[in-house]
Amino acid sequence: METPHPIILADEVPPDELVLFPTSERPVFPGMVAPLVFAQAPKPEALEFIAQKKNQWVALIELTPGFIAAHGNDGSYQSELTVGDLRPIGCAGRVLKMGPTPDGGFHMLVNVQRRITVAEIVSNEPHLIGRVVYHAEAVDVNDPQVKALIQALISKIKELIKLNAVFSEEMKLFISRFGSNAPGQLTDMVASMLSTITTEELQNVLETLEPLERIQKVLHFVHREVEVNLVKERINKQIEEKASKQQRDFFLNEQLKIIKKELGLEKDEKSADLDKIREKVATLKLSPEAQKVVGEELEKLKLYDERSAEYGVLRNYLQWIISLPWGVFTEDQLDLARVMKTLHQDHYGIQEVKDRILEFVAVQKLKKSVGGSILCFVGPPGVGKTSLGKSIAHALGRKFYNFSLGGMRDEAEIKGHRRTYIGAMPGKIVQALKSCETANPVLMLDEIDKLGISHQGDPASALLEVLDPEQNHAFLDHYLDLRFDLSRVLFICTANTADTIPPPLLDRMEVIPLSGYILEEKVQIARRFVIPKALAAHGLEASDLQIEDGALESIIRHYARESGVRSLEQQMRKLCRKVAREKASGKAALLTVTRENLRKYLGPLRFTEDSPYDTIVPGIVTGLAWTSLGGSTLYIESLLVREAAGKGSLKITGQLGKVMEESAQIAWSYVSAIAPAWGIAPGFFVDAQVHLHIPAGATPKDGPSAGITLALSLFSLALGRPVPHDLAMTGELTASGYVLPIGGVREKLVAAKRALKKRVLLPEENRRDYEELPATVRRGLKVSFVKRFEQVLAHAFPKLRKPAPARAKKPAHSRP
Repeated sequence: METPHPIILADEVPPDELVLFPTSERPVFPGMVAPLVFAQAPKPEALEFIAQKKNQWVALIELTPGFIAAHGNDGSYQSELTVGDLRPIGCAGRVLKMGPTPDGGFHMLVNVQRRITVAEIVSNEPHLIGRVVYHAEAVDVNDPQVKALIQALISKIKELIKLNAVFSEEMKLFISRFGSNAPGQLTDMVASMLSTITTEELQNVLETLEPLERIQKVLHFVHREVEVNLVKERINKQIEEKASKQQRDFFLNEQLKIIKKELGLEKDEKSADLDKIREKVATLKLSPEAQKVVGEELEKLKLYDERSAEYGVLRNYLQWIISLPWGVFTEDQLDLARVMKTLHQDHYGIQEVKDRILEFVAVQKLKKSVGGSILCFVGPPGVGKTSLGKSIAHALGRKFYNFSLGGMRDEAEIKGHRRTYIGAMPGKIVQALKSCETANPVLMLDEIDKLGISHQGDPASALLEVLDPEQNHAFLDHYLDLRFDLSRVLFICTANTADTIPPPLLDRMEVIPLSGYILEEKVQIARRFVIPKALAAHGLEASDLQIEDGALESIIRHYARESGVRSLEQQMRKLCRKVAREKASGKAALLTVTRENLRKYLGPLRFTEDSPYDTIVPGIVTGLAWTSLGGSTLYIESLLVREAAGKGSLKITGQLGKVMEESAQIAWSYVSAIAPAWGIAPGFFVDAQVHLHIPAGATPKDGPSAGITLALSLFSLALGRPVPHDLAMTGELTASGYVLPIGGVREKLVAAKRALKKRVLLPEENRRDYEELPATVRRGLKVSFVKRFEQVLAHAFPKLRKPAPARAKKPAHSRP
């Protein structure tokens, strides 16, 4: 039987031709009163057509997705629209109200009543009119299957009403009014109110004309809606429970605080903070200035609310003051035997450095305190500068703290930020004191030669106050704005070279140079420190790795030839990783390294003992140089390009600095002057075009110690005799032939030994420096001292002699 729509009047017959309003929103259903809004108002002819009493009906139907994608939904498609561009089923309804909107659009209130199908487009202009077919709805409400489905749907709806308040009033009213007597209207209304249903699913329900099938579809969607709402309810319940618990805890805690406060058992947060600060201040030996500042700041703190930003800033400032070790010192252990034992346990060799440290400690022992001096260890990387500082701290029984100054460009890193800045904090010095919890720690300032400078200030200038014994007893940090005594802090600085340390800063430090290690020292360091440390770091035992003495010496010569031991540590770690892999795989873990299998584990040799020159030719001489990484050999080459009468010249390459260029010019002038006296053709330097080169070209070179090497290279070229390959030399040359002293004697001799040189020439004035060197450095080298360049020639060319000067012929006298 047909269930009539109760809103339609009995004598009202819907028209067959209706004005079409294509839409792309959610479809509407019969039984709804739908408010519709259009971006553009219909043409006046369409409004007149609708306004006629018998034609106050309109058709609402969805456009197909393909048509919308191709033409959009702005109404410009009206002349092209066909029946195929519309959905199969739409709805028809009576217009209750219509009119323009303030933004230039159009609104319409439609009482939707029937399902329709547009059979034909009657007119596209001036407005869309279509001939429609109405679909009647017939369902037997007494059918048991229909009753069962309706009862199941109503049951789910009632369950949904409990979960979602949106369904409550309207759905209760509809069920109580119609119940199971209007299954079609019930399914349509329920479908239109579901929140989890998609537009496509709604259109599918609208196009389902069979009531039983439609009820089944809607029942599925309602069941899904119930499941989603159950999950939402569970999530909301969890959130509410958590929020309720937090609120409950908060209220209970507040009540507890008030109760304890009334009973005198507990104080509020501000009172507790103030009492803690006062108690801490009472235990400190604050300076009078600090006591006054703390008292004033505590009075200010009382006035601030604990939730204000000012309260947090001020409390943080006071916390920094009371966290410093005012008057807290560790007792120095100035036992020379203990210091010597600690240094010998932690370091091998460098006896002169150890002696300097022991002398320093002895002086401090007599003074009854350690302070007033700043040590600076200068040497190449990997020679143990930082570890020496740790050993000194351990021997003295002091706390140790180190930080790097490399690349530091802001003086606030040293002296702190002023409290007016957001996020201000003290400088590194104050932070170190807080961390050490003592006012006399050993502070190591690494890489002091690499300080930067920028618009934010000069950290080197800020360090002057820290490292100056005349000033650091009243060091002022910008954040604390209080004087703190640093005079009992032992400062130790490290640097790779002293050349780049600002002179005012260097003047305040006692420089202790650390040179590179020779082969014998590296062997002992590897056996005592490097290998055990590498084994422990990789979870291995001493029995897992055996390195023969010859193999260890080969590793040092061919893989770790630098001044320090860092490359040696890397090679040991490489061997340990290979052992660890074998051991973790369950294989035999013992690895024996010999000269023969060394390349198998460490790869090709990084350094070779052979000279880079296949043959010994005139003009090639080995010099010795000092760098921030230690000593190194310097090969100098002179080449005769051509001879052109009167066009003698010297071309210099190798990226030389100004000092070395001047040394080369002096060598050219001096050798040119003495050449004839040694049998060299007088016109050689007048006509010869000579190219002097110092490899490697990419490395900058400068310094006043290559004069005799440059001169000997030019002399060898002019003489046509090669210089012995086992001879190396260093020394500056004057224009009159004197050899001046140089620096870095130890480093240069170590470099000569690494390069397997047998003989070395040094300036005579460096004899005392050589005699102070340990026997391990001097062993294996024949060192000769020269004062003039003629002595250099005697060692380079032992058989060379000056030709005797030609005697003038006596005039012949005739006898009477």
